[in-house]
Amino acid sequence: MGYELRVVRESPLAFAELAKAIAPAGFELRGSDEIVTGHGGGVHPVARWEGRLVGEPGSDWQVAQLLRLSAALGARLVGEDGELYVLRDGVIEVAQAGGVVEIGKFDEIIDAGPAAWSP
Repeated sequence: MGYELRVVRESPLAFAELAKAIAPAGFELRGSDEIVTGHGGGVHPVARWEGRLVGEPGSDWQVAQLLRLSAALGARLVGEDGELYVLRDGVIEVAQAGGVVEIGKFDEIIDAGPAAWSP
């Protein structure tokens, strides 16, 4: 299992609400628990439903998609260690107690697609 990012809301997210909200945002439900979206003619996983939305990104593209999914649900994207992923002025940032780190420009990351991080 990789590093998890969680979609967190103040009010609990019901599965029916999730299913209704994801389609207009460009996401699909595959099976009963996987949220996917398309890029470059393929379909790629973004998150899974475990009574809450959880993602294990393997690329900046997946982080960007999780951030987009969070926004569509009126939620925040939070890492295992409590860091907060935000979009500010078109740039994805990670905020922790020690400061803020920029990941990159949202549009460029989305356009680049889901190329996996190098080990």
